Amino acid sequence: MKKRKILIPEPKSSFLRVRCPDCENEQIIFSHPSTVVRCLVCGRVLAEPTGGKGKIYAIIITEYH
Repeated sequence: MKKRKILIPEPKSSFLRVRCPDCENEQIIFSHPSTVVRCLVCGRVLAEPTGGKGKIYAIIITEYH
């Protein structure tokens, strides 16, 4: 196989800028969290781990690859 034909794998995870639904605080979280992610201001749960991509409870503003 020629070198030009080999595809470079890209990660499926990313960082997300999210907004808390309660206090409107913006914060950057990982899309595949391994622990529960809480808002730094009010303490509301923003994301929970599910063994892969996390369950996101916040409003996603942007995604950084």
